[in-house]
Amino acid sequence: MTNFVKKNVIMDADAMRRAIVRISHEIIEKNKGVENVVLVGIRTRGVPIAERIAETIERIENAKVPVGMLDITLYRDDLSTLAYNPIVHGTEIDIDLTGKVIILVDDVLYTGRTIRAALDAIIDMGRPKAIQLAVLIDRGHRELPIRADFAGKNVPTSHKEAVNVSLAEEDGVDEVAIGDME
Repeated sequence: MTNFVKKNVIMDADAMRRAIVRISHEIIEKNKGVENVVLVGIRTRGVPIAERIAETIERIENAKVPVGMLDITLYRDDLSTLAYNPIVHGTEIDIDLTGKVIILVDDVLYTGRTIRAALDAIIDMGRPKAIQLAVLIDRGHRELPIRADFAGKNVPTSHKEAVNVSLAEEDGVDEVAIGDME
């Protein structure tokens, strides 16, 4: 079992809040409003980030943006190599995605493989007008040609380092830390 050993906090609660406000403004600006926009959080930590973005957009635009939850477990390209029985939490998207602008939301963008799996899952549910990507942290090291449309912070890392996002909804605290895996 590997454990995360924190070296440095790179975002505190205030920095996270500011990043989410900025991402929310950028989503509104890029899409010329939020009509036909649907936020889809990738489980686990993408969901509360998507909910925070939706709340912020509602305050700015006085318009509710639907939020869905996406479990990509069965779409992972490493599923057959994992030595455990995957726990599937289920996908909860109560809106037809056809013709919508989908904003996929995740905590950290690294190799791009999670996003590839999410794209496959979304396409299986309908034919959106467009799919955009919002992440709290973009740490580089892509293995696939995937990029974030909206990023809270770009954090250059080595392959040996890990980025750990903690959210009050899941972990009791809001912070992003960089560290090592032991």
